[in-house]
Amino acid sequence: MPARRALIFLALLALLGTAAARAEASTAIFYYPWYGSQARDGAYLHWRQHWRLAPYDIASNFYPLRGAYSSGDPRVIAAQTAEIAAAGVDELVTSWWGWGSLEDTRLPALIAAAKARGLRVAAHIEPYAGRTIESVGADIEHLRSLGITDFYVYRPDDFAVEAWAPLLARLDGVRVFAQTAVPSFAASAGFDGVYTYDVLTHGAASFTRLCAAAHRAKLLCAPSVGPGYMASRATGDRRTKPRRRGKTYDAMWRAAIRARADVVTITSYNEWSEGTQIEPASDDPPALGYLSYDGAYGLHGAAASRAYLTRTACWVAVSTGALVRHGGAFVARATGFRSRAARTCTSVF
Repeated sequence: MPARRALIFLALLALLGTAAARAEASTAIFYYPWYGSQARDGAYLHWRQHWRLAPYDIASNFYPLRGAYSSGDPRVIAAQTAEIAAAGVDELVTSWWGWGSLEDTRLPALIAAAKARGLRVAAHIEPYAGRTIESVGADIEHLRSLGITDFYVYRPDDFAVEAWAPLLARLDGVRVFAQTAVPSFAASAGFDGVYTYDVLTHGAASFTRLCAAAHRAKLLCAPSVGPGYMASRATGDRRTKPRRRGKTYDAMWRAAIRARADVVTITSYNEWSEGTQIEPASDDPPALGYLSYDGAYGLHGAAASRAYLTRTACWVAVSTGALVRHGGAFVARATGFRSRAARTCTSVF
């Protein structure tokens, strides 16, 4: 058994009741290392968008269980990577805004913490100021020297197909995914796969069409699932995708698996500003006006704080084949028995 799978099953032994699984789809989760606290960084970075007054008034409709934390705090990084690994996720896709950016300077510590938990790290190459095709090529070489081999390019259509093709044709030993719902664009440009990221615009109903078109074009399909969207406190955006106590997340996972996704990408671990996060949220925020995960999957209070991480572990187990449908319930593939955790996952279909 590969080391990565062994680590997952040591963490999830109680969840699955088995130490063997058949991999069917891998999983990756979008992660943001850009938060700062006054005590550690001299400012509440990203928590103060839209004129918010952190630490108690933050740019999110939810309040983190960890408070307005710093992504540079080793204890925070260790705890976050431990949670992601315990959910069975294969890869952490970190937001990256160019050489010398805060996200770049924090990358070595993140890679070390992730590696200690058996997690791969991928880079989400964002539309930083001055980004060009040539700079992306240099970015990939720089990040590959750190051991990163998967790259997700946000807004690839900032550049024409003809501009991407020469760069992508000469790359070797890496996978580059395009954030697009148009596989023909990605195929013509020479990308290895597609992902959607935006869970507000690209819902569950689009996944079958997306993956069918991607597979016809010989591309990997990595549709993005998420629990919902709400960004009003951070940006003033009044559009929402309600969480529906977990039903939205379930519907997107179900659709991704049925679409035969090669990779299920999760939006997101901790994009608090857009309300797509599954990181634990406080059930007792320090001020009025915040939402919580209360009621998600029938959980309340402190138990609800981790509801989406727990549910992610269920869906990862289903997507990898560790849990299989048998009659009206899920059972562990290796034993055929319904463990306690398997019974908690029964309602995913």
